[in-house]
Amino acid sequence: QVQLVESGGGLVQPGGSLRLSCAASGSFFSIYAMNWYRQAPGKQRELVAAISHGGTTNYADSVKGRFTIFRDNAKNTVSLQMNSLKPEDTAVYYCNAHSLAKGDYWGQGTQVTVSS
Repeated sequence: QVQLVESGGGLVQPGGSLRLSCAASGSFFSIYAMNWYRQAPGKQRELVAAISHGGTTNYADSVKGRFTIFRDNAKNTVSLQMNSLKPEDTAVYYCNAHSLAKGDYWGQGTQVTVSS
């Protein structure tokens, strides 16, 4: 069982930056792939960034070069550094832990609003 708690969302102007953090409690954090998803009003939830248990990263084309995902297995945290934010980045961002053996776990979400 893994519990995930996101933090760091808020209101930022276009071009600004935010860092989202996800703190995980429970066992075996290091075996999970960790992902950040987002869901904008009226749209499906989409995968934004992923990092494997070994540290391999992948990004949605829409955020490549602007967002960076990183994890600290010693602290059971995964973070998403978001730079050059655009209004279309506005969404609720969710932390996800995924393991084929252990299943999927989700945080409660944190709102990111990019607006002037």
